[in-house]
Amino acid sequence: MIRAAALLVLLALPAVAQPTPEALARDAARQLEAAGAELAQAGEGYDRIDGLTRVIHAYESGLAAMRHSLRAARLREAEVTQRLDDESTQVGAVLNALTTMGQAPEAMLLLHPSGPTATARAGMLMSDVTPAMLGEVEALKGDLQEIATLRALQGSALGDLEAGLQQWQDARTGLADAIEARADLPRRVTEDAAAMALLAANARTLTEFADGLATLPEDAISARLPAFETAVGQLSLPVHGEVLRRFDEADAAGVRRSGWVFATLPGALVTTPWPATIRYRGPLLDYRNVMILEPQAGYLMVFAGLAEVYGAAGEVLPAGAPLGIMGGAAEAGMAGFRPDEGAVSSQRLYVEVRRNGEPEDPAKWFAPNQG
Repeated sequence: MIRAAALLVLLALPAVAQPTPEALARDAARQLEAAGAELAQAGEGYDRIDGLTRVIHAYESGLAAMRHSLRAARLREAEVTQRLDDESTQVGAVLNALTTMGQAPEAMLLLHPSGPTATARAGMLMSDVTPAMLGEVEALKGDLQEIATLRALQGSALGDLEAGLQQWQDARTGLADAIEARADLPRRVTEDAAAMALLAANARTLTEFADGLATLPEDAISARLPAFETAVGQLSLPVHGEVLRRFDEADAAGVRRSGWVFATLPGALVTTPWPATIRYRGPLLDYRNVMILEPQAGYLMVFAGLAEVYGAAGEVLPAGAPLGIMGGAAEAGMAGFRPDEGAVSSQRLYVEVRRNGEPEDPAKWFAPNQG
């Protein structure tokens, strides 16, 4: 009885309305506009790096929202077009019949093979059908108007998307320039560059390379860094994207990895989730560019698959600092956008968290319900 009552209550609840394509596009446009305003106010020095990092993340969120609105508009247009196709043939046939009857002489309308009674019944039937058909015609006119509105919306959204992509590229260029001019970061002494290059050249796996990195000795700079143990369950995701595969989850080929694989948009910005020292940055094996950070003695954070990396070995980065960008030129954000599908070809970022040489599930470290 209780279950039945609960079911009735659930059925009585109003359905949650899904945002319309128009609402999604307006929200995305507001996000891009806000990012543009923040771009114009970016400061100088490291404040500029921090500001541009926030701006780029804002653009990435806005661009993703705009693509989502375009996808919703195209799906809605396809739905309305299909309904229009299904109904227009039937409605057209009935309207043609009504038109033909309306043009016929009155004497012909009074004739019926079954006699006057059948003629009267047919007339009453048509008097009932006509208002319904006129209602269908009005519905079809509404569908046509909605299709026109959706197409106009898509044209406007594409314009906003192109403008946002250009401003996003401007922000990325400004960020790269600001990082190049950066000279105020603390630095720690790390391994000799030649020894590091030799280790990278001889490494057969990412794990083997990470194991070859000795823990840096404690110094005055590391003593001021926050304890990484306190970051459990609090780290922000390093990139705007979705977790494609989790810790020890097999991919299509059955391969299991000791970290997370993120799907990101082309050119997405990767940032450090915690203050840390750059231990290694550069190409490694078939991972493109790899960035390895040491947030605390005994811990490493590994980021693999970047197209470009920023900074130098020994630099101590604050949380949220840019590490590099994913593959795909900035224009690929538009070139990779397929108007017929509303999707963008994605890149892959691999992330590991290691403690004393052993990988740990990133789910332990990153805050839940992100992305």
